[in-house]
Amino acid sequence: MMVNSRKDSAIRDHEQVVVKDWRRRISDHLAYALLVYTALQIFVTMKQLKEMTSTTLPYLALIVLVAMIIPAARMLEKHWSELTDAEAFDPAQASRFKRDRIIIWAFAIGTPFVLAGIARLIAAF
Repeated sequence: MMVNSRKDSAIRDHEQVVVKDWRRRISDHLAYALLVYTALQIFVTMKQLKEMTSTTLPYLALIVLVAMIIPAARMLEKHWSELTDAEAFDPAQASRFKRDRIIIWAFAIGTPFVLAGIARLIAAF
């Protein structure tokens, strides 16, 4: 009897803790997406650019591309950082969170491959 009440109490405590703060979650997604984006830029796009030229241009291009993504990420995060505490836990934000998360990850994963394709096309001419 005592064991079941402890188990029930633990389950209730866990259910109370699982509250979503949209601000923190979008920041986490942006941080991880920036890491993925940068890694893909290094390993995918840079390979294409190095095949085209042996100068320091590919490294400069990497710096510019990463520097361009940071302001875009901040613009996307602006809505979320301006939420009040009540809005930050509002389930009504779920659809916008899902949309923004899809945008973040599609851009983070897709852009390096698109840029590699463009570099390959340029190299073909």
